[in-house]
Amino acid sequence: MKPVKVGIIGCGNISHVYFTNLKKYPQVELVAAADIDIERAKARAVEFNLSKAYTVEQLLADPEIEIVVNLTIPKAHASVCLQALEAGKHVYVEKPIVVTREEGKQVLELAEKKGLRVASAPETFLGGGIQTCRKLIDEGAIGMPVSATGFMLCGGHESWHPDPEFYYEIGGGPMFDMGPYYLTAFVTLLGPIRRVTGSARITHAERTITSEKKRGKLIQVETPTNITGVLDFENGAIGTLLTSFDVPGGTSLPNIEIHGSKGSLIVPDPNGFGGKVKLRRAGGDWEEIELTHGHIDNNRGIGVADMARAIREGGEHRANGTMAYHVLEAMHGIHDASRDGKHYVMESTCARPEPMPALEAQSQ
Repeated sequence: MKPVKVGIIGCGNISHVYFTNLKKYPQVELVAAADIDIERAKARAVEFNLSKAYTVEQLLADPEIEIVVNLTIPKAHASVCLQALEAGKHVYVEKPIVVTREEGKQVLELAEKKGLRVASAPETFLGGGIQTCRKLIDEGAIGMPVSATGFMLCGGHESWHPDPEFYYEIGGGPMFDMGPYYLTAFVTLLGPIRRVTGSARITHAERTITSEKKRGKLIQVETPTNITGVLDFENGAIGTLLTSFDVPGGTSLPNIEIHGSKGSLIVPDPNGFGGKVKLRRAGGDWEEIELTHGHIDNNRGIGVADMARAIREGGEHRANGTMAYHVLEAMHGIHDASRDGKHYVMESTCARPEPMPALEAQSQ
């Protein structure tokens, strides 16, 4: 297929792995970098041998670019996505897709009106770890799925991130930062969510940055940092998701477990592409399962390549905007339920994304 030309907007901390990987996928041709700080765009262009270092406006005006990869901070996701769609570009955006449900609807509606595609991170569910788990569940290895648990507990990002303030603004917090990985994995494995409830709190009103660039600066916390959600899936399974930036001592809890009528499954960290998969059938012991799918290294950017494939060949891209919006609504629903003291019934739904080809199919 003819590669799809791609430009990246946002040359911050997360961009390096995207620049690295998008130079490798044959489905895309990375041609430009842009940032509100033109010097950062120029630096990335030099680093990755790109001929075009742009302002945001210049990149959006370039007729060659078909996909815009939006790596800006969350509160800028919606405005950049809308600008890109208005400019006739398909959009792939870092998680969460946008900050508010209203923004999410605007983005999806404009994309549909323009006949363009929207995709969103996380794309880690396309890796061999979660895809192997998907295959096991689909083949009935654990029987009928009954329950799911997910745990993401840490001490926050101010100890390592050079610019951690946005993690504590509206649209940040552990649910909006890390919840997309877990909820996208849940939807991939179990299907869409019917309703949610939960509890959330701001544990510390202020946080102190301890990373070197801004060491000692105080952050005013605007969003809950300790959240527990309960999810009722359309297939009848019930899930629990704990996310926290208030556990500096770490945890020994698993990332994700899925339990069924005939057994249980340990799912690897959804923030990665590979990892160990373990299966325990009823009456048996835990056994490690050999991964049936590839893409087990840090393949951030594979969602862009998959969207490029769909643009050229047709069909749905897997990390699609409909699923990303469903995940966004679930995260807001958990916060709403905590505030209102009741269940939140989901308005959106989505299909489970198509599985990736297994290693055997790839080799053929």
